[in-house]
Amino acid sequence: MSLDRLSALTERQANACAVLGSPQYAALVARVAQDIRAGGPCADAVAGYADAPMDDAVPLRLMGGVHALALSGRAPDLAAHYPSAGGVFDPADPGAAWPAFRAAVAGWPGWVADWLTRPPQTNEVGRASLLLTGLLWALRESPLPVRLFEIGASAGLNLRPDLFRYEAADFGWGARDSAVVLTEAWEGAVPEWLRDPPALTIADRGGCDLTPIDPLSSDGALALRAYLWPDQTVRAARLDGALALAARVPVEVQRVGAGDFVEALRPEPGTLTVLWHSIMRQYVPAAEWARVEAAVDRLVGSATSDAAFAHVAFEPAGGGRFLLTVRHGGPPATVLARAHPHGLPARLVTEALTF
Repeated sequence: MSLDRLSALTERQANACAVLGSPQYAALVARVAQDIRAGGPCADAVAGYADAPMDDAVPLRLMGGVHALALSGRAPDLAAHYPSAGGVFDPADPGAAWPAFRAAVAGWPGWVADWLTRPPQTNEVGRASLLLTGLLWALRESPLPVRLFEIGASAGLNLRPDLFRYEAADFGWGARDSAVVLTEAWEGAVPEWLRDPPALTIADRGGCDLTPIDPLSSDGALALRAYLWPDQTVRAARLDGALALAARVPVEVQRVGAGDFVEALRPEPGTLTVLWHSIMRQYVPAAEWARVEAAVDRLVGSATSDAAFAHVAFEPAGGGRFLLTVRHGGPPATVLARAHPHGLPARLVTEALTF
């Protein structure tokens, strides 16, 4: 990948930020693309990634590292423009932070270089709404205590979905006083199985990640906040709530690959074992993902009515689609809903889809 191509991919990320409701990042990422093309500080920062695969998300790594500078007090001029750091964003001038952003990249080359080695991990809490939907769908047929496991779990924040509150125009599920409230969870019709869901009891929960984040550490919390977008304060509030819940309900996220983790799972009598993941498949090498799929096939094949298993996924499906699928009781996977990559709002899938 040449720097010109990396610049083009950065422009594509700017467009995505605009679509996903971040005018500040849409403006800044577009200027990063221009700076790469012009040979500025951003070009120097990402020069070692000219051949990086598209899925490495180099632009988001750069943005996360610079955001961390603002959040940690190392770039006060930039922080003055970032609502996440106590600053003010002017919608009339969405690119106003650019001079301070460019100066931060130029002034902290070692810091930025370190963050470019890290995979982006938003641990997006909004995706829990989709994942819970799939879990409750499977629970209708297997009303058992749930053993919940996640691959690519990051900090494990979405392993506590039973502690969140989910709301739509005429729908609510979960404790009203939850520290995490996912509003506008659905656009249009809410699935009927959510209106009268079975009782949910999570008996066990755990996950894996090659680079797990400790949500209770200051460095871990900084990383999670840095990968959010600074003008999206609602997402930041959800993250703060999820961090508070993480302190109350510990969850172990093992430092192990997805293949090893799923291969070790077994259905257990008297429970519904649920394996789920969201927007992580593209980061897993093809050979390892083949192991995951083979292990899921084994789990599906060995499950019984008393030792049940479900595979819930919210992943890209091509054509700009992000789909919630559930495999429970055998192939094929059932497509339940579609949503933006951040998970909110979701829309019930009524048309025929193949997956």
